[in-house]
Amino acid sequence: MPEKEESVSNTVFIVDDDASVRDSLSLLLGLRGYRTILFADAESFLGAYRSDWRGCVLLDLRMQGMDGLALQRTLRERGVTLPVIIVTGHGDVRSAREAFRQFAVDFLEKPVDERHLVAAIEEAFAQQSAELKHLQQTQDFLARMATLTPREKEVLQWVIAGRHNREIAEILDISVRTVEVHKARMMSKLDASSIPQLMRMSLGTLEHRER
Repeated sequence: MPEKEESVSNTVFIVDDDASVRDSLSLLLGLRGYRTILFADAESFLGAYRSDWRGCVLLDLRMQGMDGLALQRTLRERGVTLPVIIVTGHGDVRSAREAFRQFAVDFLEKPVDERHLVAAIEEAFAQQSAELKHLQQTQDFLARMATLTPREKEVLQWVIAGRHNREIAEILDISVRTVEVHKARMMSKLDASSIPQLMRMSLGTLEHRER
C-alpha cells in the first residue's frame, strides 16, 4: 500500500524499495512544492493504480520482486499514460537504452542532482499534459465522426486519400456537385476549416489508436 493515500493532479509517484530514499526524495520534492505518493515496490503501485492519477512516476531500477524496467513495460502494456523517470544507483548503458526504448523521460543516477530531477519532472508533467490533450481531441473527433452519414464517411475516406472531387465522383458514381455537398456537410460536422486540417485531425486519430 502507498505510504500516502491521497491522489491529486500532478503528483510524483515515488516507487523505491529503500525507505530512506523514498523519504529523502519526498522531502526534497515537498520543499519544491510537489506532492508525492510513496510505494515500497512495483506490485503495490500496480495494485493501487487508478486511471485518474496524473503526474509522473519516479522509479527505482533495481527492486525486490518486479524491477523498474519490468514495471515500466507493464505500464505501457496497460496503456498507463503516466510518464516515467528512472532513478538508480546501478545505471548502465543497457538499462538506460531499454528505459529510453520504453519512452522514459530521463535516466538519473543517485545521488540525484536536484536541478536535473526538477527539470525531468517538469518535462514529464508537460508530456502528460500534451498526451491528455491529444487524447481528448481524438475522442472529440471520433464523436463527431459518429455523426457522419455512410456516404459522408465514404467521401471522407477518399478526401484523406488525396482524391479530388471529380475522382471521388467517378469512384462513387455520383455527380461532382453531390460530392461537393457531402464534403461540405462532412467538414462542417467534423469542425474542419480546410483539407490539410482535416487530414491532420484524421492522421492524429489513427496514430493515437496505433500506440
